[in-house]
Amino acid sequence: MSHFLASVSTLTEAKIAFHAGADWLDLKQPAAGALGAVELEQVHEIVHWVQNRCPVSLTLGDLSLQADILIPVLQSRLNAGANFIKIGLFPNSDMLSCLQAIRHYSQNSIGLIAVFFADYAPDFSLLPNLAKIGFKGVMLDTAHKNSGTLTDYLSLEQLATFIQQAKNLGLMTGLAGSLQQEMIAGLLPLGADYLGFRGALCQQKSRTLILEESRVAAIYRALHRK
Repeated sequence: MSHFLASVSTLTEAKIAFHAGADWLDLKQPAAGALGAVELEQVHEIVHWVQNRCPVSLTLGDLSLQADILIPVLQSRLNAGANFIKIGLFPNSDMLSCLQAIRHYSQNSIGLIAVFFADYAPDFSLLPNLAKIGFKGVMLDTAHKNSGTLTDYLSLEQLATFIQQAKNLGLMTGLAGSLQQEMIAGLLPLGADYLGFRGALCQQKSRTLILEESRVAAIYRALHRK
């Protein structure tokens, strides 16, 4: 069964998502990009309220995959109290070198999750390297939220291959990318550990508006086929 990841940007949204059934709270500022970072003060506030009742992840922002840019931001977030930190695999000619440079931080108690972007021609040959470096999981998302959903870029067969390859390497898996309620039935059989939502949970299905409890509950019911 795929669990329910909800992206939230405030304590109010975190409470709505948690009480309406989300299994995982992903702290993200949607107005700041695909992986927009939530201010540290808000991260601490949410983590304090959650009190380990569910996993909490945070993003670093839409950062270029360069060690001198990425590592200082990563260091500043390691003690924020989250269980996981998501790092976007934004295109870079020396991507693997940057990922190897953060190997040291993969030994931390905070799990690192690499985020592939379906609309950036993701290179799944990186999966074995991510496992060796020490990443705990991988996700597929979309970078441009107004240009289509995950399945507009990758077929269900391609998604299934990604999930199976990652699981064979011991990596946790997740799918996101403007996912809508009607897509859940087709995605569940793929066996991803998590399905991630933002826009589908918000007023007018707009990812930059606030979460709506009824929409969160509807996604929960769809995931649990209730």
